Amino acid sequence: MIVPSPPQALKIGALAARSGLPVKTLRYYEELGLLPAVGRSSGGYRLFSEESLRRLAFIRRLKALGLSLEEIQACLAPHDAGLLPCHDIRQQLSRQIGRIDERIEELGLLRVELQTLLGNWQSDPLQDDDVICPNLQI
Repeated sequence: MIVPSPPQALKIGALAARSGLPVKTLRYYEELGLLPAVGRSSGGYRLFSEESLRRLAFIRRLKALGLSLEEIQACLAPHDAGLLPCHDIRQQLSRQIGRIDERIEELGLLRVELQTLLGNWQSDPLQDDDVICPNLQI
């Protein structure tokens, strides 16, 4: 469906240039429903509003905080329904803290394992044709 261009409608290439994101990413975001187009030009080009730039900045910020695109979509849903998404965003960020805490614990255990391994490391182990590296008992 061709919709008349809003006064400040941006083609996807212009939106990519202004947002710093590749056109491919913008198409993917549109496909997922994260970035709705306002229509298409008479030539069939996707058209986006100036609001799309703010929306992309919001998406980038949540991605930088470690949220998945699915989680970001859940944060945008209330906004798209005309509500403030702050409560939903807070929940997603709290879950992210939990995941970070789990990852920190996993990394701590990995660090101990590596330290133990290096603490027992033999600089010049005996060669064994059946073993790639005697220091790594597998």
